[in-house]
Amino acid sequence: HCNFEFDLCGWKQDENDDFDWNLRTSSTSKLGTGPPTDHTLQEPSGHYIFIKSSFFQLPGQKARISSPFLSRRNKNCKVCEDINFYYHMYGAHIGSLIVYQRTTLKHERILLNLTGNQGNFWQRKSLILTGNGNEDFQVVFEGIAGKGPKDGIALDDLTFSKEC
Repeated sequence: HCNFEFDLCGWKQDENDDFDWNLRTSSTSKLGTGPPTDHTLQEPSGHYIFIKSSFFQLPGQKARISSPFLSRRNKNCKVCEDINFYYHMYGAHIGSLIVYQRTTLKHERILLNLTGNQGNFWQRKSLILTGNGNEDFQVVFEGIAGKGPKDGIALDDLTFSKEC
């Protein structure tokens, strides 16, 4: 489980992307960019990770962050596994949020692809992680910059099922 209150909990910025997800609070954000509170504490001082379109990112540029590797060698992990998380995507020219499952051999499968304004509130999503064999895997969140300088994508409370 990661609520981003202290750090990135082992999630790593990808090397082969255009910019990074940032750890931040609503109290440090400019008006109109991002959620008014985090999801965990429901407070402006609570933390989450965030990307926003700005003059530094061109539309279409990507920020990627990856989970630690999860092992399929645990027999329970082959049966029922999922990731739950909260996202906030608000703005007239918002980009996209794509979630991948990536194997150790770098094969990626899209689990979710959201584009455009999803509303000015935190929304919960649960995704099933599938696969075969004993190959370990990661979950990758990719945020794609949109056209609006005030538009952003936020993530909070990323939780893997207890079986894994």
